[in-house]
Amino acid sequence: MKRTALAAALLSPAAADAEVRILACEPEWAALAEEIGGDDVTVHSATHGRQDAHYIRARPSLIAKVRRAKILLCSGADLEVGWLPVLLERGAGRIVQPGQPGHIMAADHVEVLERPEALDRSLGDIHPGGNPHVHLDPRNMAVLAEVLTERLERIDPERAEAYRQRLASFQARWAEAMAGWQERTAALRGMKVIVYHKAWVYLLRWAELDRIAVLERVSGVPPTASHLVEILDQVRDSGARAILRAPHEPEDASDWLSGKTGIPVVDLPFTVGGRPEATDLFSLFDSTLALLEEARDRS
Repeated sequence: MKRTALAAALLSPAAADAEVRILACEPEWAALAEEIGGDDVTVHSATHGRQDAHYIRARPSLIAKVRRAKILLCSGADLEVGWLPVLLERGAGRIVQPGQPGHIMAADHVEVLERPEALDRSLGDIHPGGNPHVHLDPRNMAVLAEVLTERLERIDPERAEAYRQRLASFQARWAEAMAGWQERTAALRGMKVIVYHKAWVYLLRWAELDRIAVLERVSGVPPTASHLVEILDQVRDSGARAILRAPHEPEDASDWLSGKTGIPVVDLPFTVGGRPEATDLFSLFDSTLALLEEARDRS
């Protein structure tokens, strides 16, 4: 009796809850995986909300996790080019290799902006595949939720119905949230902002914000003093309401410009965990819009 009970327990879905392991490259994709996978998956994020995903090490702990993963969920468009190939080469299973069902690059499934017409080192840190930060348009999350569900169904067909049910729940809640966000972005339309790095293009397009300046003259390279003076002349009487900054971006240039102009620096979360209140995908966009609204309403 005891052996039979033990065998049944080992074969039950509850006992196999770690069977589908998902390695997400960034926190936003880990959050999406948790929404769709629920208790049927184990999710790990390779980066946290205050890290720059361009620059991390393929450390042994990550290599161990990718070896056990059945799904690899990343931004793609070369965002992780400095470390992801190393993970894939050092023991990752066939199922998460490119072209396999466990290999999901978000940028492969949505419209990618800012694809360069030419590749030139003088242009700085540009991505041949375009701007990879597709998660900052919430419409893309609905698309990736479908993609992830379809892959989970293929990899773990016994739990397909559970994944479909969670997808339906997520999509309903997401559509409701999107309707509220669209009302809020309508009141932000045309708001002038300055950014440190061109990471915000998807958010700016979705919310219809007007980017009037970029502090980096060359992408990925800190701005020079002379370039900042040029920016100062450009934005002094522009009516800009905010200088947008991500948690991993340096503070000196934006703080300097803010001090000279009185334009406030707005530290947006950028991803899940980028600010304490951005604990999941819903609060990521709720808090982002709240911070933009606060900047807009400042006298």
